[in-house]
Amino acid sequence: MPRAKRSKQYRKLMEQFSMGWGFREPYQVLVDADFISEANRCKMDLIRRLEDTLHGQVKPMITQCSMRHLYAQKSEPGVEAAIELAKSQFERRRCGHHPNEYPTPLSTSECLHSVVDPKDNGVNRHRYVCAINDDAVRANLRQVAGTPLLFIRRSVMIMEPMATVSAKARSKDEKSKFRAEIKRSGDKRKREEEEEDGGGGSERKDTSEQSIGGAVGGEKTERKKKKTYGRKEPNPLSVKKKKKKPEQAADDQHPKTSPVRRAVVSEKTEGGEAPKRKRRRKHKGSRVSAGDEAASTVNGPTATATDAANED
Repeated sequence: MPRAKRSKQYRKLMEQFSMGWGFREPYQVLVDADFISEANRCKMDLIRRLEDTLHGQVKPMITQCSMRHLYAQKSEPGVEAAIELAKSQFERRRCGHHPNEYPTPLSTSECLHSVVDPKDNGVNRHRYVCAINDDAVRANLRQVAGTPLLFIRRSVMIMEPMATVSAKARSKDEKSKFRAEIKRSGDKRKREEEEEDGGGGSERKDTSEQSIGGAVGGEKTERKKKKTYGRKEPNPLSVKKKKKKPEQAADDQHPKTSPVRRAVVSEKTEGGEAPKRKRRRKHKGSRVSAGDEAASTVNGPTATATDAANED
């Protein structure tokens, strides 16, 4: 994996640990004897590499048992320099395994597990970053949720991805926060609706008592209507236009007579009886002369019918 890509991945991983378990700078880094010996053999600037890997300031620490392991390996080449580095730049973490009570130092796995998880709750309570080269010790610490793990391979410091136990604990915590937020927002919405209705605590109590009394007396209590959200009516542009009624069409064709019709309809609806129809005055040109009347009598009823049609 390229260096830039690996660095970006480590930064995201530490952000996840900081959000899930509250890791803060300076990061407390627990180092064992094998890790210091390997870093010294590779001629590595250990503190600087730790800061580059974790993307923040570090506080390196070493337990008393790990120091005793280093003193036990003093005869090996390069261990004296590692001892001097641990004594000068590393803070001593008191694990409680004194030489008087424990003549031989405890193994790295037992000692680090007692420091990281003292109550066996499966949680990294004090937020330690463990830098360990032993595979068995790292496998043991993977069972402790929220424990970042570092090791050295071929002069490269590598950070392990989040363990399965840690990932499950983090997802569970996120789901619980999400549910709590949903519940809180639901209560807030309910409270806002009650405030909009204008009901306080005493008024709610009175209404509840009234509803109980109404139920006992047999009266029907009106329930509060639920607010509906969303579209209530169809889009007017997508609805087919209604056809006009025949009376409305006639009024549109004869606009002069339409007000009269409306007045007649309104009077009929209000009074209950239709008003008398107004007589129209006949014009002089429409009068029938005496000669025409004689002709109409001679020709018969057909002529009069035709003449009447022509007059109309």
